[in-house]
Amino acid sequence: MPTDRRPRSPATQRPAASTSWDPLAHWYNGWVGEGGSEHHRLVAIPTVMRLLEVRPGEQVLDIGAGQGVLAPYITRAGAGYAGVDASPRLLDLARKHHAGAGRFMVGDARKLASIAGLRAASFDAAVFLLSLQDMDPLEPVLESVAWALKPGGRVVILLTHPAFRVPRQSGWGWDEGRKLVYRRVDRYLTPLPVPMKLMPGKEAKTTRSFHRPIGEYVNGLAARGLLIDRMDEVPGHKATAAVSNTRAENTSRKEIPLFLGLRARKLKEPLDQERSSGGRPAPGPDRSHAAGGATRRCFSAVDPGRYTPGRGRRRWSG
Repeated sequence: MPTDRRPRSPATQRPAASTSWDPLAHWYNGWVGEGGSEHHRLVAIPTVMRLLEVRPGEQVLDIGAGQGVLAPYITRAGAGYAGVDASPRLLDLARKHHAGAGRFMVGDARKLASIAGLRAASFDAAVFLLSLQDMDPLEPVLESVAWALKPGGRVVILLTHPAFRVPRQSGWGWDEGRKLVYRRVDRYLTPLPVPMKLMPGKEAKTTRSFHRPIGEYVNGLAARGLLIDRMDEVPGHKATAAVSNTRAENTSRKEIPLFLGLRARKLKEPLDQERSSGGRPAPGPDRSHAAGGATRRCFSAVDPGRYTPGRGRRRWSG
């Protein structure tokens, strides 16, 4: 597949959405690298490829593509690849890292129809690899992916698990009496925009992650004729609770998932919205956070390991 041409340099092209990680592009690239971080390579990408079930000749749309870590996996499977991201700088890095692997286009995930080169119902599959949790509002993003998929097409979503990894509202702890590592969750049902400080030090910059309960994703997909046929809850590849009891730490790693993977298929005939929401208007609060086509995110804040004293228990935020 031919690569795209760049009409403007990333230094002069503006990000397509206010949630773009464009100001963090070079720092993020240094942390993740050309092939993805350890979490990407060992857990996230294998999970996504398993759920995608890519077949030769298919066309796959990567939404929030970042620097294109997924592109070579898709092309090696014999499929065509197109990546969309709001950050011109990250896409410039994608072109440098993965020239010839596909097309990379700057655009807002909420407005895929406005991106030159994308057509309605032209993709067999779409994927959000750790990117949808950094896009808001959710509803127009899901509407956009439904627009891009062929009837019968599928979308795969990988998130840090919303039930266990609520940014700044969850963390690991140690129960001395029971000799076990536990996961503390302070809140879950209320959608929450969370400022995330990255690049520690004087040049620290802040972006946002958007926590949502799982039901918002399930109901939002269904309301747009995208019905879930697979859900995977995926543990991390190594323990991160930072306690001295290795056995307890490994048990918690295996039992408390790091990622949630969802696969949904587009109905060949539209689903009546009233039926999809049980006779009620489709759920989902109308939130006005500025945002949209975010980029693939790191998860360095999943378990930062900050120790907080407790009564008889040790707790870490994250």
